[in-house]
Amino acid sequence: MVLLNINSELCNKIALKIIATMKISFHGAARTVTGSKHIIHINPDKKILLDCGLYQGMGKDTTKLNNDWGFIPSEIDHVIISHAHIDHIGLLPKLVKEGYKGKIFCTPATASLAKLLLLDSARIQEDDLRYVNKKREKDNLPLFEPLYDEDDAIMVFPLFETIPYNENYKIEPGIDLLFTDCGHILGSAAVNLRIKENGKEVRITFSGDVGAYHDMILRSPQEFPQADFIIMESTYGDRLHEVSTASADKLLKYILDTCFKKGGKLIIPAFSLGRTQDILFMLNRLELEKRLPNLNYYVDSPLSIKITDTVKKYPSYYNNDVKKLLHQDEDVFSFKGLKYIDSVEDSIKLNDMEEPCVIISASGMAEAGRVKHHIANNIADSKNTILFTGYCEPQSLGGRLKHRPAYVKIFSKEFPVNADIYEITTLSAHGDYEDLCQWLACQDAAMVKTLFLVHGDYEAQLSFRDRLIKKGFADVQIPDLHQEVGLGKLD
Repeated sequence: MVLLNINSELCNKIALKIIATMKISFHGAARTVTGSKHIIHINPDKKILLDCGLYQGMGKDTTKLNNDWGFIPSEIDHVIISHAHIDHIGLLPKLVKEGYKGKIFCTPATASLAKLLLLDSARIQEDDLRYVNKKREKDNLPLFEPLYDEDDAIMVFPLFETIPYNENYKIEPGIDLLFTDCGHILGSAAVNLRIKENGKEVRITFSGDVGAYHDMILRSPQEFPQADFIIMESTYGDRLHEVSTASADKLLKYILDTCFKKGGKLIIPAFSLGRTQDILFMLNRLELEKRLPNLNYYVDSPLSIKITDTVKKYPSYYNNDVKKLLHQDEDVFSFKGLKYIDSVEDSIKLNDMEEPCVIISASGMAEAGRVKHHIANNIADSKNTILFTGYCEPQSLGGRLKHRPAYVKIFSKEFPVNADIYEITTLSAHGDYEDLCQWLACQDAAMVKTLFLVHGDYEAQLSFRDRLIKKGFADVQIPDLHQEVGLGKLD
């Protein structure tokens, strides 16, 4: 009997020691705004991967970053995805190809969108490398291979396990998951975990990406349960957005200035998911207000067409104003003059057209996709305008163009930048620092042991950390790439 007590006491000490070794490691979106990947280490052997994002727009470092996991894929036990943007899901096919066999937990809308986006990501890689490899073959250089192909992407789909918002789900004994709406894009969620060890409960929340309150289409972010540790995005931790009600007026101004005063083309790089629907919604409202100019408006992206159709299937995620609008307008993303371009041949024809028009095409950072070709074919003409509508990684084509250089290199060729370069900053799907602070307002800051800032440029993170400390969050950390942070004694 005494022996049993000793063994019991010894086991308790060992268990407490194991709890103390719980940690989080950061393998993407660490002091940068792309490639989201974070691991919660429970005991020595169990690992939960939060997001599995592709690095985008990191210049010559992009390929290396996407090949260097910082961990072994086959050792991951569970994957939880916050939302379907490629910088949060884009390496899932590579993860599965290299040995991950578990489930991938996400909301139903995220699963629907992820299937479209992952197939498109595979196609873009293959198309871009086909162009690059032609040049390398001529120079007798070894050919590049894509990170994954369409067959690899399809292998991911059976692993999706969908969980609705606000429904407690037991991943396994001792690990409970709750998704709360983050209002960033359709299906986006904060990941709320309750992890139990030896009778102790640890509450960890991962924000994913937090949307702006009063979004023009989606619901505002929800409150979330009290957390002990928070992993939080900080994309716009150092700035405030302009008033979004002026966005449609600004868009109208650029249409009139470019297409009517200059007789040129207005080219709008826009992410297929989120931003394209925002632009279509604004153009629809301009038509309802009888202010939409009589032009052809082209959405040149097969993916954008499919995603817009998917977004229409989830009206319950819309905010109340849009739900009311649906009573008088059954399609809030359609209007006179809208034309969808699917085939490559029709896309190429747009570059030969002389008449003024609006071209909305992916991707938003202009780093890949058809819009990159449209910019290459039109940027030298001063009649035209390139209008950016969201964040661009500084090294991406969009990031470089925002600095309005005299010349820009696209597809290894230099082009003079004669077209006007503008941006509308009010359309970001990311909340500014006031939105981020409002999202945190449901928390008792004194009960949050550590708040980790991810998914942000370092200067923005430093500014946001100072703001959060003033609001009572005592320990705010900015982890570096592949850094591991122990969570200390969790009692």
